[in-house]
This record gives sequence, C-alpha cells and structure tokens, in this order.
Amino acid sequence: MLYALGEPVAFVALVVSFLLAIVLRAVAIRLTARSLGLAERRDSIAPRLREDVDPFGGVAAAIGGMGWGKMLSVDEVPRYQGRGKAIAVFAAGPVVCIVVSQLLMLTYALAYPENVLSIIGPADVLLGIGLPIAHQVLLSLAVGLLCFGILALIPIPPLDGFGILYNAVRRPGQGLQWMRLWFEEKNIGILVLLILCIFPFGTPFLLQILNVLGLVFVRVWG
Repeated sequence: MLYALGEPVAFVALVVSFLLAIVLRAVAIRLTARSLGLAERRDSIAPRLREDVDPFGGVAAAIGGMGWGKMLSVDEVPRYQGRGKAIAVFAAGPVVCIVVSQLLMLTYALAYPENVLSIIGPADVLLGIGLPIAHQVLLSLAVGLLCFGILALIPIPPLDGFGILYNAVRRPGQGLQWMRLWFEEKNIGILVLLILCIFPFGTPFLLQILNVLGLVFVRVWG
C-alpha cells in the first residue's frame, strides 16, 4: 500500500479495504462456524482486534500490496463433524471478500461504463492509479478486497487456503504435517510471504502473483 502514497485518496481507500477485509473475514468465519454447529451459538461473531489482526499481515499489506488476517489453525476447527464443514469455515472469509469485491466492481462498471477495467490489472490499482477520486475509491476498495481474498486462498500457513487443503485430504500425510511444523509452528510461512513482499525491489513477487491471479476478476467487468 505504501506504493500508493503518491495518490493519497487511493492509499486511504486501500487501507480501508484491508481493514474491511479483516472484519468481513472474521465475521464470515464465526458466522459460518456457528451456523454449522462448530461453535457455540452464544459466541459473538463480532471482530476482535487481538484475535483477527496479524501484525505481520499488516506489514505485508504495507510493503507488498496486501496482507492477511490472524491465522486460523486447523486445530481450532474440528473435523469430526465433517471435513466439508471445516472447509466451509476456512473458505468463508476469502469467499466473502471476493464476492463483495465483485459487487463493488459491478457497481463501478455500471456507474462508469466508459472505464479502464479492460486495460488495467490489480497491480495497477495497488500501486495507486491516477484516476478521478470516485474511480479511485471504488476501484481501490474492490481490488483491495479481491486481493485479500485471493491471497488468503493460497494453501500455505498462515493463510486460510492451507486449512482448506488440510481438510480436503482424508488422512493428512507426512507432507502436510511437515508443512504444519515448519510453515506454521516455526513461522517459515510468514517469512516466505514477507520475502515475497520485498523482492524484487519495485514490484514485489507477491504483487505480481496477485496481479496474475486477480486479473480475470477485473477484466471480466471491462
């Protein structure tokens, strides 16, 4: 997001999109878990700062374009009531963020039929694209949410995609257990993601990955 400082309105909108994504993810996870009987109905679904914000995810958002929320461990979501339910809990946050991003993108496309969606990608927005204020706000919110959701689906700890992968496997083998040990417990996953946020200088690998994965979600409205 720091790359967008040259466009203050876009920068603020991207920061808001990250915070909004954190909130949407937290509510979606808790609501899904409660609805599927994996959490007590009396448990609040409201966001909680300490439980939902990952400081390293915030750093990644600042230096790499987008970050992630607090890791939800596979130990926190029981498999015994069905692997499908566990998968739904891990998928809820990213999916909600992507859906909301597409609704915002649709709103933008309908409000401004003559737009730039056919020629830009997510990276252009995350870097702070120079457009009229209303365009910047809508696009930054939409792309910020989109990239948060896409990043969260990558199947490595601390991202939600690992929980989806882990529960999709009937009997997690040594490979997944090894990944849990090194990427989750020893925090190698966070280190890898932060390295992707830094190198190469100028256009980090993480930003390039998000641009490739998110391009179709932007161009479809162009």
